[in-house]
Amino acid sequence: MKTHYLAGLAALAALAACQNTATKEKAAQKPNIIYILADDLGYGDLSCYGQQKFQTPHIDQLAREGMRFTNHYAGCAVCAPSRSTLLTGQTTGFTPIRGNIGVKPEGQIPLPAESFTVAELLKQSGYVTGAFGKWGLGFIDTDGDPNKQGFDQFYGYNCQTLAHNYFPGHLWDNQTKVELAGNIDNQFGDYAPELIHQQAMQFLEANKDTSFFLFYPSVIPHAELKLPEADLAQFRGKYDPEKSYEGADYGHPRFRKGGYGSQAECHAAFAAMVAVLDNQVGELMAKLKELDIDENTIVIFSSDNGPHREGGADPDYFDSNGPLRGYKRDLYEGGIREPMLVRWPGHVAAGTTSDLISAFWDVMPTVADLVGAEKPTNIQGISFLPTLLSQPGQKKHDYLYWEFHENDGRQAIRQGDWKYVSYKVSDPEQQTHELYDLANDPGEEHNLADQYPEIVEEMTQILWAARTESAEFPFGMAGHSTTE
Repeated sequence: MKTHYLAGLAALAALAACQNTATKEKAAQKPNIIYILADDLGYGDLSCYGQQKFQTPHIDQLAREGMRFTNHYAGCAVCAPSRSTLLTGQTTGFTPIRGNIGVKPEGQIPLPAESFTVAELLKQSGYVTGAFGKWGLGFIDTDGDPNKQGFDQFYGYNCQTLAHNYFPGHLWDNQTKVELAGNIDNQFGDYAPELIHQQAMQFLEANKDTSFFLFYPSVIPHAELKLPEADLAQFRGKYDPEKSYEGADYGHPRFRKGGYGSQAECHAAFAAMVAVLDNQVGELMAKLKELDIDENTIVIFSSDNGPHREGGADPDYFDSNGPLRGYKRDLYEGGIREPMLVRWPGHVAAGTTSDLISAFWDVMPTVADLVGAEKPTNIQGISFLPTLLSQPGQKKHDYLYWEFHENDGRQAIRQGDWKYVSYKVSDPEQQTHELYDLANDPGEEHNLADQYPEIVEEMTQILWAARTESAEFPFGMAGHSTTE
């Protein structure tokens, strides 16, 4: 009896030692990083940022359990350059991709081989990296191929134009073209956001025992207002007066080639699409808990630019830009100021809010500090890790800078509470000079340029120091083919 008792104690001690070792190993493991990027989600499209017509409970939970930023900015006012700034840590004055330019047979101008991305930084630090969703920074086998820019695994849309369509003819699994049989001819059987989501979930399962970086650039809620009937049905009839849109349906030359499909219930469809995104965030968070990696995973949620007005979308009905002026393609606040939520249990204080002025190019240096990696010297980003950890010593930007290469060129600077905006930059006779005091005028309604010419002069001097010229993206985009 005594022998059995002692043997039992020894077994328990051994089990406790194993559990102790496992706990220590888990604590020593570098944190997993998940970055979720919505597509054209406006500052006011989440209920935790003021949305009144529908709720986003799972995303709101990130805010309750983490930090909500109120002065965070996208990299640009359209998709490709915004993502380029996020991945390279450089503003649109320096990042290689500064606009949406399509190339044949599919995709956009590629990130050059010499670009150094946050995925490459994390791979060098021992992370497994995966990207699931919309790429838009270079076709397969070009230098911009996600597998050549630091991602071990990619699944989704390579081309952002084809990503307008939620029931596409194909997706990409690394270099393999995946034909979607459920979408042949006029069929709508394979819903790409769900296929992509399942691949992202499998990535979590496969890498739960190592440090990983999951980049999840969702295609929701951009452009085409199409989704499965089961998702739409619960929102039908709740958003009258409804709006309809007649688009590129079966037989149209742009059907499944970037044209937006018709939708008889645009308002209900938009609310339903945001609900799909919200549910997918909830499923990701539940999976982290199921895999017991929740506490060692930092989750960041944001959006690539402001709300669009294409394909039947109605941002004014939903007040998608909240109190801000402007939409996608604008360098006013509504085009570039975005939600950002950061959750990391035990590190980021729950239910906190930060008004730190930050932008996409700050993500790379923040990640570098997070994992103890050396930062590149050619970036303009500043780590916001001290803010996340509620520690002193947070450095701040002298200014933020944006440039946009459509509509005769646009530039903007935020310096403290001052915001300078200039449109038609490539046409000196029509160029505008606008100055706003965001502290007292967040909606940018009152142009103070004539009252403060000395500040306008200072801002214009900064403009040209804040950028280098680009052969592919000079101001004045006449003759270039642009895509969304």
